[in-house]
Amino acid sequence: MSLDVKTKMQNTTYAVALTLMIGWLLWIGRPVLLPVLAAIISLYVLLTAAATMRRMPVIGRLPDWALHSLILIAFTIGVGLLFVLVINNLGQVLAALPSYESNLDALITLRASLLGIEDEPTWENLRRATLDQINVRAWVTPALLSLRGFGVTLFLVVLYASFLMAERGAMAKKVIIAMGGEDAGRKALSLLARINERIGQYLFVKTVVNAMLGVISYGIMVLLGIEFALFWAVLIMFLNYIPYFGSLVGVIFPVLLSLAQFGTLWMASVVLVSLTAAQVFVGAYVEPKMMGRAFNLSPFVVLLALVCWSALWGLPGALLAVPMTASLVLVLSEIRMTRPIAVMLSANGKV
Repeated sequence: MSLDVKTKMQNTTYAVALTLMIGWLLWIGRPVLLPVLAAIISLYVLLTAAATMRRMPVIGRLPDWALHSLILIAFTIGVGLLFVLVINNLGQVLAALPSYESNLDALITLRASLLGIEDEPTWENLRRATLDQINVRAWVTPALLSLRGFGVTLFLVVLYASFLMAERGAMAKKVIIAMGGEDAGRKALSLLARINERIGQYLFVKTVVNAMLGVISYGIMVLLGIEFALFWAVLIMFLNYIPYFGSLVGVIFPVLLSLAQFGTLWMASVVLVSLTAAQVFVGAYVEPKMMGRAFNLSPFVVLLALVCWSALWGLPGALLAVPMTASLVLVLSEIRMTRPIAVMLSANGKV
């Protein structure tokens, strides 16, 4: 075996071992890394929002510390309202379950009679055969623990984002000292500025697009009389970060609720068509126009990233998969040595 072949095999082995080690560290370090990465992504969105607010007449005249403080306060209030929204809607859903059961009972009985079934599969019979077989108490404790963990994660995200924003001003001095000179430090800062601008712009635009979809979906559900419209709209907004499957899952929940709420297939069909039309309008028309070249990932890379991050971190990983992968491609595209990798990961080779 020649020396070159042996060296290549060793490098490949080292690369595979390093990849497996990083994957294991990501999986085992999920409780620590997840809030940190969520805080970093939130920080990009907040800083880009602050830069956008600079163009406003009155708010744009505020000093940096005041503008950043205003952004952080709004972010903290928004996260708190999100947690309150989840808690309140869970209680309201439990209170509305009896009325949903009667509607489902009527719907099932009607469909059974139309099919000519003599012994109608009423909701009571179906519940005895399905839901009554589930030990609800066994699910209560894990659900409460998950809810508490969700609240702790949100608190850590706000805390980390606040400290990262506070230390951002001293980062330039640290980079210059770390690079060992003024010239090298300035070049590194210029590279970081370009990377941060593109990542922040992508994340900010994606968040704005998702917010637009949430507002449109909320209006549709309010007009149709869907209960808990605000909760479902927020859920649709967050699930839209997940490519391919997120929009589908976001629509399914309100459709199932409308089926239980109204007890008619016709109303469920109206909700399905209306929300799907909103998804298609935002996804096929609004998002491509606003995204520009920031979102330029190969569909296979998106699917692979979704599978990998979902396997590592579950639903939070699926939500963060595309933002993190798109950010990684932007970083790789700004560095000369890694630019070919970014080209291979892109959709059309333009990065």
